[in-house]
Amino acid sequence: MTTQQLPVGSGTQSQKQKLPMAALLALATAVFITSLTETLPAGLLPEMSADLHVSESVTGQTVTIYAIGTALTAIPLTAATAGWRRKHLLLTAIAGFAVANTVTALSTCYPLTMVARFLAGVAAGLAWALLAGYARRMVPVGLEGKAIAIAMAGIPVALSLGVPAGTFLGEAVTWQTAFLAMSALAVALIVWIMAVVPDYPGQHQEHRAPMRQALRVPGVAPVLFVTLVFVLAHTILYAYIAAFLDHVRMADSTDLVLLVFGGASLLSIWITGALINRQLRSLTIASTLLVGAAAAILAVLADSPALVYLAVLLWGLGWGGVPTLLQTAAGQAGRDQADTAQAMLVTLWNVAMAGGGVVGGVLLDLLGATSFPWSVLALLVPALIVIVGTRTHGFPAKRSS
Repeated sequence: MTTQQLPVGSGTQSQKQKLPMAALLALATAVFITSLTETLPAGLLPEMSADLHVSESVTGQTVTIYAIGTALTAIPLTAATAGWRRKHLLLTAIAGFAVANTVTALSTCYPLTMVARFLAGVAAGLAWALLAGYARRMVPVGLEGKAIAIAMAGIPVALSLGVPAGTFLGEAVTWQTAFLAMSALAVALIVWIMAVVPDYPGQHQEHRAPMRQALRVPGVAPVLFVTLVFVLAHTILYAYIAAFLDHVRMADSTDLVLLVFGGASLLSIWITGALINRQLRSLTIASTLLVGAAAAILAVLADSPALVYLAVLLWGLGWGGVPTLLQTAAGQAGRDQADTAQAMLVTLWNVAMAGGGVVGGVLLDLLGATSFPWSVLALLVPALIVIVGTRTHGFPAKRSS
């Protein structure tokens, strides 16, 4: 079922329209594949390193090379494919995942595996820059935020359910089976997209602008700054959560802690989807405060397991909606340059993820695991200042027409 685009100002009428759920769930599945393809090796390192004949730390670089592939190519590929029809581009990205995951599963050569993982990161760069805008175009004015929330639900599902399921499959059968299952899902998704997802034209040459011009659009730079700082803060703690839990003598509870985080993230996605169209600013401020409160508890009261679980619950509630909030803010701020703004957001997101791993490792060696929550607090302060200060553009107090 397709929905007719309504004129600006018809928000009440748009709320009565039905969301194209089959198409939006297809996008959510694409997000799931993108997120799980990136993180799946983390749960399969021992098995992969044995078959590839390299150490686990070297095998772990299959995650790093994925992020590098995304960060290096998201902006130039988005510019190069701006004129492509959107459905064609989406199918190309999903086909890239199918090929890359199949090569990863069949490869017994570490360099070839790294090439496949880099190509998977390239496909991710295309997908991430495309998906939020695609979801926005499918729905009437007033429902864009809810549509993006549905599409972005694939992230917490991948982290809370997909990674444990992939790890179990890898341990029960082989790690290659987990990657082949991802390829099969990608092929099925291609058929799904062809059947239910509408197509849209690309951007005409005369409407495209260089990246510097997009940065000059009011509100884009603040959203990108918040993205860089917020994701860096989150990744420092999330990437080394096992080390932190080991420090507070909760290493045996890592799986349960991550399950609580994932469940809270899913709840956060639902809340975000329900309120984002009118409360983007308030939700972003609330998310920052919740993650900050979680970090404060972990910094001061982590000797209590109950309070650690409370902190992780608050962390998940704060973080779960952040991808949707920032993608929506970037799209609204970017306006006619939304695709370019999204590509820059994707690039900075992956730079922050890679940087979080590096910074977290340095902090762990120099100051120990107790430094993680304090670092999160230090990074969230400037993010909160920018969010609160951008009342007109970026995180506006009133929704722009």
